[in-house]
Order: sequence, then structure tokens, then C-alpha cells
Amino acid sequence: MKKKTIWILTIIMALTFGGLLYIQIMYMKNMIRMRDDQFAEGVRRSLYAVTSTLEQDETRHFLEEDAAAIEQSVYGSLEGGSKNSSVGSMKYSFTTPDGLHGDLTIHGDLRARSSISPTASGRYRSLQETIKGQYLYQKGLLNEVILNILSQSSNRPIEERADSATVASYLAGEFENNGLNLPFEFAVVNRAGRPIYQSAGFSNADAGRNNMFVQTLFPNDPASKVYYIKVHFPTKKDYIMSSVKFMIPSFVFTFILLLVFLYTIIVAFRQKRLTEMKNDFINNMTHEFKTPISSISLAAQMLNDDSVRKSPTMMQHISTVINDETKRLRFQVEKVLQMSMFDRQKATLRLQEIDANKTIANIVSTFKLKVESCGGHIESHLAAEDAIVEVDEMHFTNVIFNLLDNAVKYRRDDVPLTLRVTTADISPERLEIRISDNGIGIRRDELKKIFEKFYRVPTGNRHDVKGFGLGLAYVHKMVGELHGEIRVESEFGQGTTFIIILPLTN
Repeated sequence: MKKKTIWILTIIMALTFGGLLYIQIMYMKNMIRMRDDQFAEGVRRSLYAVTSTLEQDETRHFLEEDAAAIEQSVYGSLEGGSKNSSVGSMKYSFTTPDGLHGDLTIHGDLRARSSISPTASGRYRSLQETIKGQYLYQKGLLNEVILNILSQSSNRPIEERADSATVASYLAGEFENNGLNLPFEFAVVNRAGRPIYQSAGFSNADAGRNNMFVQTLFPNDPASKVYYIKVHFPTKKDYIMSSVKFMIPSFVFTFILLLVFLYTIIVAFRQKRLTEMKNDFINNMTHEFKTPISSISLAAQMLNDDSVRKSPTMMQHISTVINDETKRLRFQVEKVLQMSMFDRQKATLRLQEIDANKTIANIVSTFKLKVESCGGHIESHLAAEDAIVEVDEMHFTNVIFNLLDNAVKYRRDDVPLTLRVTTADISPERLEIRISDNGIGIRRDELKKIFEKFYRVPTGNRHDVKGFGLGLAYVHKMVGELHGEIRVESEFGQGTTFIIILPLTN
């Protein structure tokens, strides 16, 4: 798959996931806002019903008191009649323009009206007319009486007008009627905000900005005597969020899909890069194998010439060429097989204690000829006082050789190559080995990739740098197997330093 195609698919999938998450988030926000509005409307409706009920209780209280007083004052004279007379009553019902209902009862000896004298009967009718007139007068003034009642009721203590137990009962009933079955806390406060009484768990600080509902008690009271009821719900947030719990699995599944998508894209890019590196490896391997095979093939053709076979010197030369090219070919094959073996299983090492200073000195002495043949020089400063390490000598030697060989491969053309190898004790338990050069260096974004298999640092227009991209991967693998660590410091155009740290033998 082409890299451009992968990027197009990545952008499409990213936009799709982004749109899906945006829709889910907006849907959840709208649901929460809608549920919050419904909750607030239910609370306001409940509080209004509670205050209306309290006003009706207040009016009923005063109407009962005043009706009893009127009945006592107007009809008290009728109670002093003969004990032997038959006492009856007349009942009048009335309704005010405001919808309030009242009853008026007239007591007296109704059966005696036919047996009393005409004079007495006239007095009785006169009294009856008087009572009727008083009743009509009282009925006409009923609205005014009610207004007076409401204006005078504010003088009663608020604890009597709105008892805490009654208010709590009304609130619980109204909240239940509106489907708000959750705990609540309330308080009745005066105009200054000082609580008159409150429930045990009420707290202004715990209510929050959107969780305090306020309603005026007795709106017809004078402004100086106005009281308010405050209510908040400790579990409102959980109540609101419970309505969108079904969205949580949707978010979880979307998040899992997003992680799988990201992982798939990363794997796709890694596979793409790995494919490119393997193609580069095959091309390099073909080139590396082609040279020794061509040389061996040419030498074999020369052996068919009679004149060549008759010359001992030429035969010796051809034999040497075949032997060298065979060794070169075998070395390249072994390098590939080694890395393949390390991938499949843990490396089998023959550990032994060696003096790193002596081994490195021998390597430098052997490698000196190759460096000088390139017009450079190599120097060593082996200052470690304790350099005894437990390693596989063959692999340790190969590690140092690989690093020195890389320095020769990636040298600069404008200045002579300078190689420097040093050792030092950085602690009683660790040995540091530094291999520095003044070569072309490595760019910062390439440093983290140089230890990957098949990866080769780009060399611009230079095509004389051969290899499989396995050298540094082998070095990194072997240093890790020896319980050490390796890092690299480099500045492009200035040079590179490889730092190996190995544990010392106790």
C-alpha cells in the first residue's frame, strides 16, 4: 500500500471518529441540559404549590376564627330561650367573588312561631329581618374582611404560619407528585438571608450555583416582613447523570475503536517502513553478494585457461582471490544468520572474564592499518584502572569492530578521519567505553532509529557506503545481552560518539 493511500485513510478515519465523538458529546450535553431544565421546572412548580397551600392554610385559620366570633356576637341573644321550647336553626351558605365559601346558621324556637301572639310574632319577624340584614351586610363586607385578614396575618410569627414539620411534609408530597423522588434540604430565611429554621443537612456552600431554588413565602406580606424558602438537593448531580448513563458504553466502545484505529495506523506505518528497509536490505545484500560471486566466477573461468594453470604464481593468486572472496561471502551470510538467530531465541554466550583495556588495545592495533589506508589515524586512551568484565570475547570484539568500521564508512571527505577510543571507571561497578570520530554525524531525528534492524542512516548523494543495516542492530543486541547499555551522541557534520557501559566483575 502506498504511503499516500495510508495517509488518506488515516485522515478519513480521523475525521469520522472526530465527528462521532463530537455528536456523542453534544447529544449528552443537550440531554443533561434538558434534564436539568425539567428538574428545575419541577422544583419551581412544587415550591409554588407549597406556598399556595400555606396561604390557604393561613386564610382558613383566620376565616374560622372570624366566623366563630360573628356567629357568637350576632346570635348570642337567641341562646337564652325557654328550656322546654323546641329549638331549630336556619342555615345560609355564601360564596365570595374570590371563590371562598362560608356558612351562617340561625338558631331559635321555630315551632313556637305559630302559637305565639301576633305581637310576639311581629317581633320575631322583625328580629328575623334584622338578622337577615346583618347577614347581608357581613356578606357585602366579606372581601374587605379577607383583605384585612391577609394584611394582619404578617404579624403572626413565621414559625406558627409555616411550621417546619408542615413545610417539610408539603415539600415531600409536592416533590413526589412531580416525580422528584430524591433527598432534599431546605431552610426558611428572612429578608436578610438569616435562617429562621433549617433542616439538619442544609448548607449554602454545598448547594452550588445551579442547585439552590428560592421561593417567596406569603407574597402579599409587606416587603419588610417577607420570608423565603430555600431548597437544594445533595444528590442532584447523580440524579441528572443517571439519565445519561446509557451513553457511557457508547463512549467506551468509541474509545476502544479509536485505540484500535491508532494502533492499526502505527502498525501500518511500521510495516511500511519495515518493507522499505527490507527492500533496501535486499538491494544491498544483492550488491554485497554480487561482488564476491563475480570475483569467484572470474577466477574459475581463468582456471580453464591452460596458460594460467601452467603458471604457479597465477595459480597462487587465483587461489588467494577465491579464498578471500569466499571468506567475505561467508562473513556476510553469517551476519544475516546471526541476527535471525537472535530474533528467534536468546543468544548463547560463552562468558569469561577479560581485561577490556587489553582486548580494546589489540582491536585498535589490528584496525590501525585500515584507518591509515583511508588517510586517517586512530588513538586510544585506556585510563580505566579496573577493566575486568565478564563477556563473550568474540561478540565483544565484534561490537568494537562494528563501531570502528562504521566510523570509517561514514567519514568526511574534506578532513582526515580521526578515531579516538577511551575507557574510564565511572563508578566502582561500571566501565565506560567511548568510541568517537569526526565523521559526517547523525541528524537528531535519525538518532532514535539507528539501532533498528535494516535501518541505514541516509548518506545523501554518496553511494559508496555498503551494508545491510544490521551492524548497529547487532551491537545494540549484544550489549543488552551482556547486561550493559549503549547510547549515542552526535552532531550532524561534526562527528559521532558511541558510549558503552558494562558492569565490572566483582
